[in-house]
Amino acid sequence: MQDFIVVGANPRSSSLGVRDRAIPEPAAVEPLLHELRAVGLAQAMILTTCDRVEVYAVAPAEEDAAGRVIATLADFAAIAPSEIARHLYIHTGPAAVRHLFAVAASLDGTILGDPHVIAQLKTAYRTARDAGALGGPLEALVQSALAAAKQVRTCTEIGRAPVSLAAAAVELSQRVHGDLETVRALLIGLSEIGEFLAQAMRHAGLGDLSLAHPTPARAESAARLLDCHVAAYPFACAELARADVIIGCLGSRRYAITPELVKALLKERRYQPILFIDTAVPGDVDPAVGALDAAFLYTLDDLEKVARIGRASREKEAARAREIIEAEVQTFLRHRAERAAIPVLSALRRHFELSRDAALRDAKGDADRATWLLINRLLHAPSTTLRRAAAADADDAAKLEAITRALRTLFKLDAAPEESDE
Repeated sequence: MQDFIVVGANPRSSSLGVRDRAIPEPAAVEPLLHELRAVGLAQAMILTTCDRVEVYAVAPAEEDAAGRVIATLADFAAIAPSEIARHLYIHTGPAAVRHLFAVAASLDGTILGDPHVIAQLKTAYRTARDAGALGGPLEALVQSALAAAKQVRTCTEIGRAPVSLAAAAVELSQRVHGDLETVRALLIGLSEIGEFLAQAMRHAGLGDLSLAHPTPARAESAARLLDCHVAAYPFACAELARADVIIGCLGSRRYAITPELVKALLKERRYQPILFIDTAVPGDVDPAVGALDAAFLYTLDDLEKVARIGRASREKEAARAREIIEAEVQTFLRHRAERAAIPVLSALRRHFELSRDAALRDAKGDADRATWLLINRLLHAPSTTLRRAAAADADDAAKLEAITRALRTLFKLDAAPEESDE
């Protein structure tokens, strides 16, 4: 039987350097899908965001499909398979289904309720479809995940959390700098929440936005999506000094913005204030920066306080969303199992019909004899299998028990006569 798999990397599983090399640009997604098809994965979809890449595929359960995905990603990123595997997570079967449903409902990203995820998933779906990489099972999975995500949006208020965070970022910028039309912002690195806050500020009238990133190709691609300028990286002091708002989302495990650097920036700016919004975990901005005059440092926790969103209320909405997702996952898995049983049920009915026709033909009009012939012929194969299992050695005891249990369940042998008739 075919099974679902997902192989991916996100900020929780991998380093920034690995993700920068493993996340394909939009133009590279379709060729990468063709590479997956070339290694035997006829059904595949690649979901990419600014800080995650995930490959969804369908393959026979007994095959090492995950290994082929890892090898393909390793080749694309020019990283040894054994090295990149340490940064990847793998889900199979129901766990893979549950993961996609959670991603679609914005329960697995940096921002609970991030509205961009749905658009990114739809883009991944269209790209896979256009590349001829979708089949019935994978298409059904994606469509069901999108429907479940819509239900979460309708039945919970989880989508309000990121809106409030964005409103907080806009409010803080206005407090420090006033009208945003004359404000310059610099996005350092890429992350879901950093991109979200930058877009919210643009919608609020931000006059100028630039993006600096360690990987030039990713900087160019993201700048096209954000409709902004590309700044040099490593950044020069003069480039940083132009920025009134600096949003940090590198997460490189070392401080990119230090007190010494900020002191030089403030001197260059003649002590005009700078607002730092550090969205990275671990942080990009040394906490000591917040103690400097004219430097204002806010983390995600600070944004939450400004927005007056209690973690308990967000988690309550997330818990409701997870309940909806789990119910939808179980419905999807049940329907899939039911569909999987259709071929064998059809074959069983055909077998019964052929046996009936043969019994009627051999009985030559004798209804009583035809009935006994039919019963004996239908019971012949199950009886033979049971006798062989019972006569085998102790190693097959579990097989005998499984067969017996299946027969009792299928034909309701332990039920009262009237229940069996129903």
